[in-house]
Formats: sequence, structure tokens, C-alpha cells
Amino acid sequence: MDKVIATEKIPIKLWLDNIEEGALQQAKNLANLPFAFKHIAIMPDAHQGYGMPIGGVMATRGVVVPNAVGVDIGCGMCAVKTSLTEIDVETIKKILGGSKNYHGGIRSCIPVGFNHHSKKQDESFMPADNNWLNDMFVVRQEYSSALKQIGTLGGGNHFIEIQKGSDGHIWIMIHSGSRNLGYKVAKHYNEVAVKINEKYFSQVPKEWGLAFLPLDSEEATDYLREMNYCVRFALANRELMMAEVKNHIYNTTKKGCSFTEEVNIAHNYATMESHFGRNVMVHRKGATLAREGTIGIIPGSQGTASYIVEGLGNPMSFNSCSHGAGRRMGRNEAKKKLDLEEEIKKLDDQGIVHSVRSENDLDEASGAYKDIDVVMKNQEDLVKIKVELHPLAVVKG
Repeated sequence: MDKVIATEKIPIKLWLDNIEEGALQQAKNLANLPFAFKHIAIMPDAHQGYGMPIGGVMATRGVVVPNAVGVDIGCGMCAVKTSLTEIDVETIKKILGGSKNYHGGIRSCIPVGFNHHSKKQDESFMPADNNWLNDMFVVRQEYSSALKQIGTLGGGNHFIEIQKGSDGHIWIMIHSGSRNLGYKVAKHYNEVAVKINEKYFSQVPKEWGLAFLPLDSEEATDYLREMNYCVRFALANRELMMAEVKNHIYNTTKKGCSFTEEVNIAHNYATMESHFGRNVMVHRKGATLAREGTIGIIPGSQGTASYIVEGLGNPMSFNSCSHGAGRRMGRNEAKKKLDLEEEIKKLDDQGIVHSVRSENDLDEASGAYKDIDVVMKNQEDLVKIKVELHPLAVVKG
């Protein structure tokens, strides 16, 4: 841990040296909430979000805050080690597909960006929950659309990577979330929270974007039920994409390739946990569970290393760690300031198969993100590295 800010109602503990002003002000807002517990933990990848910094961890007493989870509920990481120890560029291009020379492949079966499947997928891919129809207002409305969204990557910082591990093996990594389903659930319940807070003259300023739901209210029960469904949907979404990627690797390499069990971990959710002798609602927004022995994933940026890690169970971070490298530039800023040729050269020099082609792709270039080496150094008391993974190929939304 680098420093503590003690000027607010409760302390802010930061695992980074420099935090942008907007994210710092949001952390101070969190520290002045009447229901915030013990301290606010800010991870080394932190940057400004909506209401709460991305890379923030907040424990609360008696309430849940929808915007402290965010709109991509259940967004997270999935990683699988293959039995392969080598894979050449031509084979990778066949696996990826989507070009004039290589038809089919991952790009033909996994929609990216705003695209969804043209047909509904089999319901067996969806999370099993026999009560969803009666108990989940938003999920019930969006279920039909969600059947076309499951098994899709999305845009922004979501990706599929083929990587080479420090253990000598080829790995697959996927970063994705709950798609439009999670967005609709988050938006609906934040609006509900705003109305409740206005009705009962909440002390929390509306402009902070941190409206809350009392845990003993029907609305909080409804939100948590639908939020948890979205967490399971996001997991099912990653698992379906992973199955497709494994299938293409197996069929393309023709080497009897086998795969380990998936490592799967979310970084946008709220859950009841025990910390410092109290049961509290822990909100992780762009932060990953790092209990002692928990195996997690911390991705870098496009073109930099990612890590399989093991949690150290640091109570000061509420058993959490970063969820990635974290942005150092906003999307529009990156498109204006980064040099396209330079960013392409970074990837080409490493022999990475990528899709950075125009200025529109610069918002997800390596230069838009913090130095992953610094991020990992700053959280040596939160996790230990098990495997370092370097990208060989990247599919972005």
C-alpha cells in the first residue's frame, strides 16, 4: 500500500502513487458516504468511472449502491492453459479467421462490438434459474434479446487473446461481461435508487451518482437477485466463447490438444462478506477478489503481459486486487494524442497478430493504458504472480 488519505470521514487507502483528480474526488465522495465502512480501498489500476472509480472497493453497512457495481455487471476474465507449447503465426491466423485468406475461425462465430448473434442461442447455455420468470423484472423483459447476446464479446476493452506463458504453454484468455442485459439491470435499479433517495431526502448528493437501496427493502432484494443473475450470465457468456475458441484451436492444430480447467473471476459485483468483525456489502468495481489462495487473472493492455495470480488475502484491500492495467487516457484523448504508426509498430515488433488499423482503434492501444509492470509492483502485498502471459494474437471488439 502506498499511502493513506485521512482528510475525509473514513480513510482512503491507495495502492498507487498518482491518481487522477477526477478519480480522487470520487474516492473522497465514497469516503464521505454515511454508510461506508472502515475505509475505501483504491487499487493500482484506478481511474475515473461513473460515480465510483474503476478499480475501487467499498464496503457498506445496510445498503447496496448500483453504480458502485456499474453497468457491465459480472464483467470478468476467463483463462485456460492448453497442452500446446508452440503455435506458429499461420496457424494463429487460421484460428482467428475473418480475413480474405482465412475464412471461418473465431471471428466467424463470435460476434464482436455491438453485434449479436442473428438467431437465438440454445437456452441450455443460459444460467439455470427456475424462478427468473416470476422474480426478475428486467431479466424477464430482456431474456429473449439475451439469447442472442450470449456467446458475444462486446466492445471497449473486451478481448480474446492467444498467449504464451512463462510456464512454456499456450494459453487462451477472454475478457467480457453481461452485455446489454447487465446494462439494462444496472440502469433500471439506479433509477429506482435515485427515486427512493429523493423521496426520503437522502443525505447523499444526487450529483455524486451514488444513489443507494436499503438492504431491508424489496428493491434491494430485487436488484441483488437480478445482479447475481447477470454475474452468472456473464460467466456463461465467457464459457460459451471459450468453448468456441477451444474447438477452433483443437481442430486447427490437429495435435490432440488438451485444456486445463478454466480460471474464471469477475470484477464488477457486490456481495455480502465478513470484514473487520462485521458483515458488510462489498462492492468491487473493476477490482478482483484476492482472498488467500484465490486464483485470479490480471490482464495487461493490448501488447503487454497479463498474469495468472494467487491472492494473499490482504484485509486492508478487503481481499481485493486490481482487475487490469487501468486506463491512463480517456478514449477520445487516446485517439487524439497517440501515434497510430508507433502503436502498430509496438505490436508488429513483438510479432503479435492484431487488428489496430486506424485512429479509431487507438482508444484500446497499449499507450492508452498504465504500465502493467508498475501496477503489479504496487500490489505485491495483494497477490503473487504464478504465470506471466505474453500476447501472440488479439481479437478486440
